Amino acid sequence: MCDFTVFRVFNPSETAVNGSDTCRRFPVTTASSPSQNADTPKGFVLAVSAYVMWGFLPLYMKALSHIGPVEVVAHRVIWSVPVAGLLLVILGRTRDLRAALGNPKMLGMAALTAALISVNWAIYVWAISTGHALDAALGYYINPLFSIALGAVLLREPLTRMQLVAVGLAALGVLVLVVEAGRLPWAALGLMVSWGFYAFFKRSLPIGPNQGFLLEVLILLIPAIAYVTWLGVQGTGHFGVLASDTFLLSCAGVVTAVPLLVYANGAKLVRLSTMGILQYIAPTMIFITAVAVFGEQIDRGRMIAFPLIWAALVVYSIPMIRQARAQA
Repeated sequence: MCDFTVFRVFNPSETAVNGSDTCRRFPVTTASSPSQNADTPKGFVLAVSAYVMWGFLPLYMKALSHIGPVEVVAHRVIWSVPVAGLLLVILGRTRDLRAALGNPKMLGMAALTAALISVNWAIYVWAISTGHALDAALGYYINPLFSIALGAVLLREPLTRMQLVAVGLAALGVLVLVVEAGRLPWAALGLMVSWGFYAFFKRSLPIGPNQGFLLEVLILLIPAIAYVTWLGVQGTGHFGVLASDTFLLSCAGVVTAVPLLVYANGAKLVRLSTMGILQYIAPTMIFITAVAVFGEQIDRGRMIAFPLIWAALVVYSIPMIRQARAQA
């Protein structure tokens, strides 16, 4: 969501280094966000457009539900390389990437973030294709709150009273799901944890988000090509078999890159507090799509858990709303 750095996979939450109570290290922004004091119409439209595109992503993934998640992720990696590479060439920012490729420490950190983002992608694809889109929405709803808790534990950042209330409500919502279903919502928790740690370690990459994303998919490229080739040799691959599947798989790079690029340009032109509120567009659209389009059922546990989590997000967003009004 999501999505989601300039090049983010879906996850609308992103890291920031900001000392305020309302934006403490893990709220929604990008590494390149300036100290934006006012929203511009262009930035607002771009940001909303990006989140809406991420909100429609389940429809694309559902069309590929007959294809294994690992194969879909492999094609997402493969086709993201030329799209991201072309963008860097257009922007004239290939020098930083060349420097990163010669830095073993940076490559090691990029390998870690690449592994985390590939896991996040695979869980997301699996959730959509197997009828767990509601769990995907849940994961992206609670991700900002998990990031706050992660910052408190790993960075020893003190939580405000409202943040404590928000995290507590979200935890209660997850507990309700566990009690009602008799199991953990693994897809939601997997998305939350993989993205939370991805965002945490992504902070350590001292290169721009464009370059960082390309570096990650380049690291994943050889395994992705090897896997797709192996599927082809085994006769179980889908690329090149049906025209519809081939077309959809080859669109994976564009589907990944376009909303990320739009998001990045929008994030630079709106305030952090605005992005913090807009981030819930994508999981809300996923929730609506899961129920209205995919026909997923809202059982008793979800009827209790989702309102608790929405209440947590309201509490979490109040300081950002106040900040937005104060800066208006």
